Amino acid sequence: MKKAGIEDFRFHDLRHCAASYLAMSGASLAEIAEVLGHKTLAMVKRYSHLSENHKHAVVDRMNKHFIG
Repeated sequence: MKKAGIEDFRFHDLRHCAASYLAMSGASLAEIAEVLGHKTLAMVKRYSHLSENHKHAVVDRMNKHFIG
């Protein structure tokens, strides 16, 4: 960790990364819950975060679909 320059990291943070990457790869909330063992969709939402770039790409796809 020191050699890589990573600070303030906990192993548990990887669950957030996994949930976010699954969401941005198109996995449904139910699929993410199954993979991570979450019992509620609220917990999935707490763990999965979309990057700003991903959110912009989603809006761009919608615009292309409806506006052309």
